[in-house]
Amino acid sequence: MAAPMLRCTSWVRWCGTPGLSGVLLLGLRAAHSGAQGLLAAQKARGLFKEFFPDRGTKIELPELFDRRTAGHLPQTIYCGFDPTADSLHVGHLLTLLGLFHFQRAGHNVIALVGGATARLGDPSGRTKEREALDAERVQSNARALRRELETLAAHHQQLFTNGRTWGSFTVLDNSSWYQQQHLVDFLAAVGGHFRMGTLLSRQSVQTRLKSPEGMSLAEFLYQVLQAYDFYYLFQRYGCRVQLGGSDQLGNIMSGYEFIHKLTGEDVFGITVPLITSTTGAKLGKSAGNAVWLNRDKTSPFELYQFFVRQQDDSVERYLKLFTFLPLPEIDHIMQQHVKEPEKWGPQKRLAAEVTKLVHGQEGLDSAKRCTQALYHSSIDALEVMSDQELKELFKEASFSELVLDPGTSVLDTCRKANAIPDGPRGQPFSQKTSHYFNYGIMKFRKPQQFLYMMEERKM
Repeated sequence: MAAPMLRCTSWVRWCGTPGLSGVLLLGLRAAHSGAQGLLAAQKARGLFKEFFPDRGTKIELPELFDRRTAGHLPQTIYCGFDPTADSLHVGHLLTLLGLFHFQRAGHNVIALVGGATARLGDPSGRTKEREALDAERVQSNARALRRELETLAAHHQQLFTNGRTWGSFTVLDNSSWYQQQHLVDFLAAVGGHFRMGTLLSRQSVQTRLKSPEGMSLAEFLYQVLQAYDFYYLFQRYGCRVQLGGSDQLGNIMSGYEFIHKLTGEDVFGITVPLITSTTGAKLGKSAGNAVWLNRDKTSPFELYQFFVRQQDDSVERYLKLFTFLPLPEIDHIMQQHVKEPEKWGPQKRLAAEVTKLVHGQEGLDSAKRCTQALYHSSIDALEVMSDQELKELFKEASFSELVLDPGTSVLDTCRKANAIPDGPRGQPFSQKTSHYFNYGIMKFRKPQQFLYMMEERKM
């Protein structure tokens, strides 16, 4: 079996300039224009929350992204995505957008699918152990996540260009370097570099140890494997920055300590805020409130509506977090909203930008068609909707399955399904509604709204 790669090589291209000591204050350090253009800009948007370590390193994080001190070389940044489900969700978007912002600035980014670490389960931010997944399920989920990440990267490249030279976007799977490892060899080579006291002190570990359920050894070792991932990417790709949710800071610290102990070099971590529901719960699969990025799980229309429904007190923040819009443009959008709040301009722009990134232009057009048909009584939108859009639009509605006699009219079918009342209100229906019956199933989310639409057109 292959032994773990533990080479203590140095990346001398970053070590030629002594670092400056002091606290990392991105908003006040005007000396490094490159850092001000990237790190401070994302800090101002609220996308970058914490930086680790913030002092005492040979080269500080702003210097790493300053072209004058880094020799005009692009940096490499990574973020991990464990395939505990077959799709990413809205909660993953911020770390992905963080990667995209680095890529747009000319740096190389890596989206790491945790095909190995998902078997253990990350305990960070959790009150109980994840449901165990077998190897086949994890592999299937990992393939799905890889396709999804590549699709999102393609939409970003095609629809959000800014005229600058971008860095590369690479998708890797950590199972590729763990599947040949022998357990004893790995523990012998890696385990001696971790101290139990330090691992036990992590907040995620302390929280779980104090819980009634406790913590399994598999979960406890998760931070060791994530630290090794960081080390592997540092050695193979020169990756010096890990991006993660704010609940990942402990795991990032473990990676920093492991790499610094082996190589003497400094690496860094950047966290992004967690997205929560109106009740304060973290959005995700475990909480049961995930808004998925896979069309089969959450349609473009549903994703669009999720962002359209955001309240005024959060929409400006979300425009800064979830879009690439310049801050002056966001300010203008919000000023117009004060004048015309009934138009929901910020919410619609937010929904359009996110839906286009996730589902492409076709997905955005689909979401708008469904919105026009359902909420704006548009017969024209209804007539051009595809069968897939109709199924997506009404997939959660109650339905009736009927065996129809030859010659049964659409109006009689609606009445048999109790979709419309008897009497004059049912008369406006015509053969144009037959598009709803392609599969022999009648589905209406709001039949009274559909009736009103038909009455308006006096069909």
